[in-house]
Amino acid sequence: MNVSSYLFFEGQCQQALDFYRDILDIEIVELMHYADSPEPVAENGIPPGSEGKVMHCSFRLGDSLFMASDGMCSGKADLNGFAISLAVDDVQQAQRLFDALGRDGEILMPLDKTFFAERFGMVKDRFGMSWMIHAAAH
Repeated sequence: MNVSSYLFFEGQCQQALDFYRDILDIEIVELMHYADSPEPVAENGIPPGSEGKVMHCSFRLGDSLFMASDGMCSGKADLNGFAISLAVDDVQQAQRLFDALGRDGEILMPLDKTFFAERFGMVKDRFGMSWMIHAAAH
């Protein structure tokens, strides 16, 4: 069995992928747009004008494979109820990722020293994805 997370950005998938490529150096493995489908977009319930939106993609982040899409292009992404946890090697890397992912987002828990980590913090990025940044105690 292979389990992967599938993220629905509801119209902002390409922007999210570009953002994550710049910050996290994700590797795009596969990318298909609605225009690539042999079926007309409207027959799938996708709003007219969404042909350039992402129908499906897969990307690697570290050792993990994620999938993502613009879903139904509703403009209402709901990425609540879970977070992606990033374990990094040092405090400087944790701070850099925390600051970059939080740019135009929301700090859920400031990045700080805890009893279990040299640094730990939680941030929701501008696309609504929650991230947990963890730099292990040495």
